[in-house]
Amino acid sequence: MKTSSKKQKTAISFDLEFDAKDFEPARLKALERLAGKVKIPGFRNGKAPANIIEQHVDPNELASLTLDILVRTTIPKLFTDAKVTPVSAPNVDIKKYVPGEMAELTLTADILPEVKLGDYKKLEAVYYERPVTDDDVKDVLGRIVAQMAEPKVVKRAAKDNDEVIIDFVGKKDDKAFEGGSAKDFHLKIGSKQFIPGFEDGLIGHEVGDKFDLPLKFPEDYGNAELAGADVVFEILLKQVNEMVTPKLDDELAKKVGSFKTLDELKKDIRKNLEAQYERDSKEHYKDSLIAELVSKSKTEAPESLINEQAENIKKDNERNLKSRGMTLKDYLKQQKQPEADYEKELKKAAEQRIIGSLVVQSLADELKITVGDDVVKSQLDAMRENYKNSAEALAQLNQPEAENSVRNHLRIEQTLDKLAELNRKHAKVEKAAPVAAKKPKTSKKK
Repeated sequence: MKTSSKKQKTAISFDLEFDAKDFEPARLKALERLAGKVKIPGFRNGKAPANIIEQHVDPNELASLTLDILVRTTIPKLFTDAKVTPVSAPNVDIKKYVPGEMAELTLTADILPEVKLGDYKKLEAVYYERPVTDDDVKDVLGRIVAQMAEPKVVKRAAKDNDEVIIDFVGKKDDKAFEGGSAKDFHLKIGSKQFIPGFEDGLIGHEVGDKFDLPLKFPEDYGNAELAGADVVFEILLKQVNEMVTPKLDDELAKKVGSFKTLDELKKDIRKNLEAQYERDSKEHYKDSLIAELVSKSKTEAPESLINEQAENIKKDNERNLKSRGMTLKDYLKQQKQPEADYEKELKKAAEQRIIGSLVVQSLADELKITVGDDVVKSQLDAMRENYKNSAEALAQLNQPEAENSVRNHLRIEQTLDKLAELNRKHAKVEKAAPVAAKKPKTSKKK
């Protein structure tokens, strides 16, 4: 066999020439595979000599399988000798082929590119320290109180923050539209569950009122058939509940998490917010470090990986749009964005992701980050326990590729932790503006 190769930054090609002696081992393997497909008198299935089997098989099928086996057995050595790692299935272009005598072909494949890492020990990303303020604690307490509010039936007109029970039918052009009707629906006025104007339109109405509420759907509404449409909701108000909030005192603290006093609850909220803010700061810092390292490193993304990643992003977008009752076509029409421009954006985003991944993987190699089998097993066991009630999730976790996925995820986490450790002394520390917490977290003391 004669070979020559041409290596580019993200791809490699091999010109191969096979002669008669190269074919014999592959021909014998091909005959072994084909033996089970033919019945030869006087021999058990698959036990006839090769020369006899050859007389009973399709010569075209034998020639095709022989070349296929020869190429497949040759490929691993080609990449090993060239010291490259393929990231796509090789494309084989057959130039000439005389079965059993000679073959000339060209093999091409995308490969992992070389990554020239920037100086990863002297990055100066900003580390935002976010203090917990009294207003943050107050905000969490306010939402805890709101969550524990109980409805009380009242005989008066509905007002903001009340809960109402209504029947409604939404109509467009005098016809009820899908998903626009319900009976005995519980709605808290001010929750912004409905389109603008709906909840405000209930204020001032009393039990027994039947009324029409003309509204217009937002132009960017998820359902293209309703986006910007003029509609009318026929409403019957059946009950008004005033939401009675509990007093913010020691008794409330005891109900929330078996705390003895309100001060204990406040301290617990502050402690949890401090931990949450610190986690957020660390994650933001690591993201910033990677962005800076990528900007200081040099590499290119293979086309096949870009296309694969772009397709994954597109499918994720389509799933998200579907959950909002929208198709990708509807979305692009709404955004007035040509499909070609959208595809370009996908490719750009995919390329950025791939380059980021290549840089992180290269850094993991540079830092010699490894994840032990015991750590991977422990993580998988924890995940199986967490998803023990989901047969689908458990099936995925039991697939062979799950172990590689978990190992890679843990390796990346450890790499980012190490990167943060190496650069923390270079960080530009800034105070982040106080922002109210999103989730009222407390420890369940017993």
